[in-house]
Amino acid sequence: MGNKILKNLEDDDHPSLGPTLYGLKLWGMWQPKRGVSSFIYNLVHISAIMFVLSQYVELWIIRSDLESALRNLSVTMLSSVCVVKAGTFVLWQKHWKCIFDYVSTLEKNEINKNEAITCRTIKEYIEYSRKITYIYWCLVTATVFGVILAPLASFISSPTDETTNNCTKVYPEIMSSWLPFDKTHGIGYLAMILEQTIICFYGGGIVANYDSNAVVLMSFFFGQLKLLKLNCERAFEENSGINSHEYINKIRNLHKQHSSLVKYSKILNSLLSPVMFLYVIICSLMICASAVQLTTSGISRMQQIRITEYLLALIAQLFIYCWHSNEVSLMSLKVDEGVYASAWWSQNTCVKRNVLLLMGKVRRNIIFTAGPFTSLSVPTFVAVLKGSYSYYTLLSKREN
Repeated sequence: MGNKILKNLEDDDHPSLGPTLYGLKLWGMWQPKRGVSSFIYNLVHISAIMFVLSQYVELWIIRSDLESALRNLSVTMLSSVCVVKAGTFVLWQKHWKCIFDYVSTLEKNEINKNEAITCRTIKEYIEYSRKITYIYWCLVTATVFGVILAPLASFISSPTDETTNNCTKVYPEIMSSWLPFDKTHGIGYLAMILEQTIICFYGGGIVANYDSNAVVLMSFFFGQLKLLKLNCERAFEENSGINSHEYINKIRNLHKQHSSLVKYSKILNSLLSPVMFLYVIICSLMICASAVQLTTSGISRMQQIRITEYLLALIAQLFIYCWHSNEVSLMSLKVDEGVYASAWWSQNTCVKRNVLLLMGKVRRNIIFTAGPFTSLSVPTFVAVLKGSYSYYTLLSKREN
């Protein structure tokens, strides 16, 4: 049953991007056709922005209560990143379409050649991207249900002395947000819970599909750079009887292949970089806020489980970006090894000169950035964790 559902997500026109494009379209970010559905999706995105603004209003109201403010802040900042991801994706549809068309067209052309090494390389990175996508979707789904159900479990298991002035238990809320009516009981409380539940599923879908789409595209660039390296290794053959003109055409095609990868990686980076710049800054604060909550005295076991799962999801979300960007960067620096490993030495002087130019051309670092100040890499991931720990230490000393 599960395999059948996953198989239905595949798309022959988009070998790598089938499941992620389906998810992006389902959550209203990918809108290839304008119409009534597009208008409705955009209204949903605008409603989500309004909800995030209400979270900031509530944060201002409860600013004197540090524990409640930190709990609100950790969720509000993640909500902010969600609406930024959705908003930028919708606004930059033209550029995303440009990347999607390039990726799918290139893969279909290469698969149609039916060349063994090429097909095997493409199959490897597609299978890898599928595993990462489905595992990440499961992680986000578990986090969403944890955020929704944990307050209820905490409420049920809480001591009976946690009461209000009316000697009744305080009803839990999924996240803190401002509403223009009484949300503590009755219809107002039910309306709040329904709204926040819908927002949780909305935000989870945005995060799951946006991030998995980025990881699939990074895996594509990694796989294509690896394939380019293999093509460079096979470009020259000793005593093959091929004339110099044909070898120069091969070199020209390798130049074009690498130039296209650099061009579209820059387009992808221009789309991801502003969002990731915001996320890297916010992620440090969110991890710190979650750590402070986790070590607060008097916190219940259910709250600890909820915060721990939330904290792990934050760290995993940042890690997959930094890891895959780092992998693309390392592979981009290894492409020239393929040229060196080929039989270039068996060619004449004219071909060798062109090979030298090719080696200089393909040794170009491709890395994705978080704004103009830092790159998405494993050292950046470690630096964010260190910064979060520093903020946590500072807050802990202030409390003491």
